[in-house]
Amino acid sequence: MDKEKFNRENRRFIPRRPGSPQGIHVKPATRSYSPFASNTPLNHGAPLRQTEDQKGKKLVFLRKSRNFHGRNNKQPQRTSTSMRKVTSEYARRREQIIPPLAPGVIRIIPLGGVEQIGKNMTAIEYGEDIVVVDAGIQFKTEETPGIDYMLPNTKYLETRKEKIKGLVITHGHLDHIGAIPFIMESLGNPPIYTREFGALLIKKRQSEFPHLPELNIKVITKDVGSFPISDNLKLRFFGITHSIPESAGVIIETPIGDIVGTGDVRVDSLNGVVKEEEFEQYKVFKNRKVLLLMMDSTGVEKSGWGISEDLVIETIDNIMKSAPGRVVIATFASQVERIIRFINTAEKYNRKVFIEGRSMKNNIEVVKFLKLANTSNIVPVEELQNYPPHKVMILSTGAQGEEFAALMRMANNSHKYIRLNSTDTVVLSSSVIPGNERSVATLKDNLYRHDSKIVTYADTDVHAGGHGKRAELEWIHRQIPYKFFMPIHGHHYMLKIHAELSRSIGTPKENVVVPDNGSIVEIFDNGNKIRVLKEKAPAGIVMVDGFSVGDVQEVVIRDRQMLAQDGMFVIIASIDVNSGTLKKSPDIISRGFIYLKESQDLLKQTRFIIKKTIEESAVGRPINFDMLKEAITDNVERYLFQTTAKKPMVIPVVIGV
Repeated sequence: MDKEKFNRENRRFIPRRPGSPQGIHVKPATRSYSPFASNTPLNHGAPLRQTEDQKGKKLVFLRKSRNFHGRNNKQPQRTSTSMRKVTSEYARRREQIIPPLAPGVIRIIPLGGVEQIGKNMTAIEYGEDIVVVDAGIQFKTEETPGIDYMLPNTKYLETRKEKIKGLVITHGHLDHIGAIPFIMESLGNPPIYTREFGALLIKKRQSEFPHLPELNIKVITKDVGSFPISDNLKLRFFGITHSIPESAGVIIETPIGDIVGTGDVRVDSLNGVVKEEEFEQYKVFKNRKVLLLMMDSTGVEKSGWGISEDLVIETIDNIMKSAPGRVVIATFASQVERIIRFINTAEKYNRKVFIEGRSMKNNIEVVKFLKLANTSNIVPVEELQNYPPHKVMILSTGAQGEEFAALMRMANNSHKYIRLNSTDTVVLSSSVIPGNERSVATLKDNLYRHDSKIVTYADTDVHAGGHGKRAELEWIHRQIPYKFFMPIHGHHYMLKIHAELSRSIGTPKENVVVPDNGSIVEIFDNGNKIRVLKEKAPAGIVMVDGFSVGDVQEVVIRDRQMLAQDGMFVIIASIDVNSGTLKKSPDIISRGFIYLKESQDLLKQTRFIIKKTIEESAVGRPINFDMLKEAITDNVERYLFQTTAKKPMVIPVVIGV
């Protein structure tokens, strides 16, 4: 038996598919989540000012305790050996030779976030110094079945890690911090500069990886101006408006000029009238020499101005005031600022607050720790029955129709403590993310079966996006006097729309760059010109798949796509190595292709084809098993396609006896 076909960890026989060096990828049945560990202290240093109440407190976060079947299982911890980082030989061959950085040139490389939503990461290099802005993940798509998420490709940085002076985090959403546990060690564990709220979320996520070295987190408070991170580079944070506390943009000061990144951004306004707080935030750019502006493009295709968060809270206030029974509000756990105001509104009407959803509970723990809201009216869900319905507000995750999220469990009557009824008011305080339309429709179907009152953003003003629309972004453009512009954070078409917006307000065409992942953009000639090199930094997909991290999984993804399309058809045949004949009739296993009990004629003919193929191909001694399996695969695939118009993955297992 071929040793490569036996998976010793799972004690299972794994048949190989001809032509597929990876074989059938077997993913461990459980995922690794550890209890909260305090091995990543915050380096508050001089900039941080803690209150006396915060000192000595221990912040405890929830961890996943259920697998996808909902059973409580003890889960394996990630260890330094179990977390494999792999790179395919094909990816190594694709890497280009990148010219060295010339003196006096600023190099900007978006390593992720400019061809998709998520995995935001940009490197800025000058002289012997590199500063990296954000390190996010991208969640799986229909094209990547079964994986956990995707990471930015950091190969360029790994080969220059001695130059990295710091990682700057603009805010605490996973598309900006999610990759940190997977990349920091390979980047030399540089210091992380961020606000306190983001620092706590980073620490919370790092607690799920207790085997990793401590992070050097430096918390920068709002009263700190420019501070050096090397002889040539300084950093300065400035406030921006987003959907999570302490969101910030960053100014990277170089000897030639400033590189500015806004992070995710919107403008708070009321009917197009910008609030005074927004003007205050952008006063920092008065009299500054901004060479390059990099700005969020996620909402640029939507015209006009977004609605104010104040209007959302006013709408929720009216709903809560008039609701006869419980108010259930489902929103993104990342909408922390909105959640804080929901809690304050519940307190106004003397309603107790019940939090449902692991990620939302974790964020509330950070809110409690930083005393961003009065959380005395938050009650454990186990005590829900102790309060009358008109004194209850439930904050829940699951507005996108996620199968095992709290709201979906309420909708399909599988929640342990909450049963919806006709007196409940359910508010979906979120828009529908593209691709989630079907799951949200299923969620609504289930919710309406309870005869509850359902309120969505299509009915009234219960949601404001966290990314600025076109008019908001144009306003920001006019607040920052920049020379060059590079749109980031969005699909390619979003970046093109944003580039056109910049040109429409006077930026010369040659001063606007629309990059791809891995594009190498350089500002040269003492800051007077900008160019894009023909060479690119490595930008191939890096996936987290169970305990494996790398780009070697491409063949595995293709196999999963085939399995999802037409299923699999496994043939197990035992042959006499001396005579080359079948020892018995082949066993056939089918999954996702046909129902075997109702396809006896097809099975009979398939067995005949297998027998005939073995008789014709098992010639010569010793028998060439690889050639024999290829012949079985080709003949069976051809017959199955002619008979069913389907192309299942045919996997022959031939055992010599």
